Amino acid sequence: MYVLGEGVPEDYAEAGRWFRSAADQGHAVAQYNLGLMYSNGDGVPEDHAEAVRWYRLAADQGHADAQYVLGLMYLDGEGVLPEDDAEAVRWFRLAAEQGHAVAQYNLAIMYANGDGVPEDDAEAVRWFRLAAEQGDARAQYFLGLMYVLGEGVPEDYAEAGRWYRLAADQGHAVAQYNLGLMYSNGDGVPEDDAEAVRWYRLAAEQGLAEAQSNLGLMYHYGEGVPEDHVLAYMWYNLAAAQGNEIAQENKDIIEEEMTRAEIAEAQRLSREWIEAHPSSGN
Repeated sequence: MYVLGEGVPEDYAEAGRWFRSAADQGHAVAQYNLGLMYSNGDGVPEDHAEAVRWYRLAADQGHADAQYVLGLMYLDGEGVLPEDDAEAVRWFRLAAEQGHAVAQYNLAIMYANGDGVPEDDAEAVRWFRLAAEQGDARAQYFLGLMYVLGEGVPEDYAEAGRWYRLAADQGHAVAQYNLGLMYSNGDGVPEDDAEAVRWYRLAAEQGLAEAQSNLGLMYHYGEGVPEDHVLAYMWYNLAAAQGNEIAQENKDIIEEEMTRAEIAEAQRLSREWIEAHPSSGN
């Protein structure tokens, strides 16, 4: 109640006092919450080693969130020295086996990269799938990628598109961009420039440079949208500002086809877009 400020004024220090009282009696949820407080410095001095101590006590009782966070601490070397990928895997696995979706995703990444375990694409796919089926957008994206690459599963663009779409519908920018590519090329889906534009735009509006570059291309050549050099320049400009070399090259090309007034208008639109999207990569 003190953490939430329900029925009493919000008071993290007082919350910590009560969490500690319960944690000292072996209450796993209190131990986990006390670990969070030490991780974040809420009501107590920030102390990652003390956070690890409380997470471990809760994790040893089977608390899945504590097991997952303890895995993160070992992965990042916070409160434990040194970093220990194998120990991170151990804790991720314990949480993952309880159905913890984010732990399943992290365990999949460890198998995909061979961190703390032998690299095993099939095992990575197994854990990605378990997390993806629970709606984890990152797992859905990576499962789609595994189907595109044929790693751990047979190459299957239609199946890739299905998982990309699930992630894209949750706002995953790279999945949106990849789905746009699939519609541009007709890979696993019918070729559809208008649909490609729709997905490129969603990713571009989140600041993904590759999507901004491709959206510029669609406007440049009138594919899926009416040809519009001002908007093409704007999107090229935004992508180029993030270091996208293809966008810079295309911006230089289209600039030769535009009037000074059109270039000025495109630059104005670029500035307005950046002002309206302060948290984007631009």
